[in-house]
Parts: sequence; C-alpha cells; structure tokens
Amino acid sequence: MNVMNSGAAGSFPWRAALVLALVWTWGAQGTIHAADYAIGADLSFLKQAEEKGTVFKDNGPAKPGLQIFRDHGYNWIRLRLFHTPTSLPNNLEYTLALAKDAKKLGYKFLLNYHYSDTWADPGKQTMPKAWQGKSHTELTQAVFEYTRDTIAAFRDEGVLPDMVQVGNEITPGMLWPDGKLPDNWKNFADLLQAGINGVDAGRGNGPRPKIMIHIDRGGDKAATKAFFDKLNSYRVNYDVIGQSYYPWWHGSLLDLRENLAFMANEYQKDIVLVEVAYCWRPTEYRKRNGPFPETPEGQKEFLDEVNRIVLSTPNHRGLGVFWWEPAVTGGLRSRGFFDEDGNALPVMTVFDRFTRK
Repeated sequence: MNVMNSGAAGSFPWRAALVLALVWTWGAQGTIHAADYAIGADLSFLKQAEEKGTVFKDNGPAKPGLQIFRDHGYNWIRLRLFHTPTSLPNNLEYTLALAKDAKKLGYKFLLNYHYSDTWADPGKQTMPKAWQGKSHTELTQAVFEYTRDTIAAFRDEGVLPDMVQVGNEITPGMLWPDGKLPDNWKNFADLLQAGINGVDAGRGNGPRPKIMIHIDRGGDKAATKAFFDKLNSYRVNYDVIGQSYYPWWHGSLLDLRENLAFMANEYQKDIVLVEVAYCWRPTEYRKRNGPFPETPEGQKEFLDEVNRIVLSTPNHRGLGVFWWEPAVTGGLRSRGFFDEDGNALPVMTVFDRFTRK
C-alpha cells in the first residue's frame, strides 16, 4: 500500500488524537507546553554558507537564515562540534558564534559532540589526532576534560546548551578502536560516562543540560532494543533517546511508529528524532518508489507525516523533530529547505499552523 495514500486524513484513528495533542497540554509528565516540543534544525553549516555569499529568501525577500526558521516556528538549533577540524568549519570558535546568534533569537540549543576531527557516524568513529596513542584510562580522562572545558566555554559566553549529545550515531560505539562495539562495551560505557560527567563539571552553577544518547536506528526496533538493553546494563545516566530516521536507510513510516512506541513503553525516556530528511528532487528514489514523491510538495508531506507520528508516541514521550541540514549548499542541497536560487520550499511552512496565533 502506498504510504502517502494510506496516510490521508481520517484513515488512521490516531489522527484524531493528534489534533487534541496539539493543544500542547499533556499529562504523563505534567504539563508540556509548545516551547518544550522541539521544532528543530541542524544548522551547523549555515554560518559558513552565508559567509560564502549564499542568500536565503522567504517568499521573495532575502533574510538571515536563522530568522527565516524562527519565523516559521523553529525553536531549537542543533550544532555539531569537532575536536580539531581541518577541512570543516565546526570548531569551538565557529560553533560558539553560531550558538550566540541563535540564542539572541530565542532558540534552545542542542550541542552535538562528534568526539572526532571529522564526521563520526556508523561507518567511522575516528579518534581525534590529539588523543591517538592514549591508554583507555588516559582517553577517558581526555574525554572528561575536553567536554568539561568546552561546556565551560559555552557557559562563559552565555550559551550553555539546553541539551547535549555525547557522541553522534554511536550504534557502533565511539572513539575507535578503544570504544568500538560490540567488543568493547565496558570501554564504551566508560567513555560515555566521562562525557556526561564532563557536562556536569563544565556547567558550573548553570542548569544541567539534558543528556541525549543518539543512535541511527529510527525504524529498527530489534537493533534499538539490543543497543539500549546493553547500554542500560552499565547504568549510564542519560535523559533522552535520539534517533536518526532517513527512510531510504532506516525503514518505513510504520517501522518508525512501531519503534517509537516500543522505546516509549520499554525505556520510559523522552525521544527525539534528531536527524530527519527527505529530498525535494529525485535523489534517493530514482530506481524505486519512496513513501512520498521526491518533489517540493512530497518533501513537505513527509515532514508533516513524521511529525504526526512523533506526536502520537505513547505517554507523550515524542518530544520533537530535527531536520538534518536544511540550509546546506552543494551536493546535499536536495535535502534542504531552499531551491537552487535560495528560495524557501513548501516544507518550510509545516509548523506554521501549529505555532502561529
């Protein structure tokens, strides 16, 4: 069955419940207001794009990218941090500056530690060059001190994160080879806890950021269960489960819905889809049918449907959606929110009806 057709209004009984959910008064954990639901975007490349001359437009006029997203209800920004990047901009100085610009506009801030000099993801978790050759004990101390010192830098600049990811898509572990899974679970748990302890040490008297554990199994219940059952046996202290969900890699929308329900019921943790994307022109589904057409309108329908599924998570545990890099240039622009001329696409308006008065 075509998911787009099966998702038509009224075809699922849970849609009626979603209308009620959008009053934003939820009960299991007390009252949760609109500001607590993360309408989020990873805008880590935005500053670089604008500094290189990219202009973003919303219904004609050019505007700063951060302002465009804020105007359409976005209330969270996610920013990655690399240790000592050589070819990418996301070092401490760059990330601090972007966080300060976002905070001025009222965004909440999710800091995403990669614990690498470059991309850390399921295919690679490369240790920073500065830490190579360290023993496990020395590496654990390095993670603690680096996290403590960088969190303190954000605190001192008035942009203490509201949430922190200790690692990025860490299903296969982190800081390879020391924390590589499945062989080194004890080491991996030590490294995670060192990062979490570093957040606590660096925040000083500031409010404690929520701690997120982020994996890449949005539509995979079995792999999610295997990871978190094992992690929880080490008593790592975290608050939020983060999942990536790209449908061409991570399963159908029904798989996503099933896994969200499983996580909410099994682990009693809040859940955020911290990486989500879909293309507005043919890219991932050239040789097979996707859940929606890869068109501007299909991209909008995808985000709308994913958001509805998150809102339907049992016990009100679904706390938000972050789009991965909606303000990119170059090869990933197909996943972004702007066309080749910098004009905002229809997907930008998904949250307008939820957030505008």
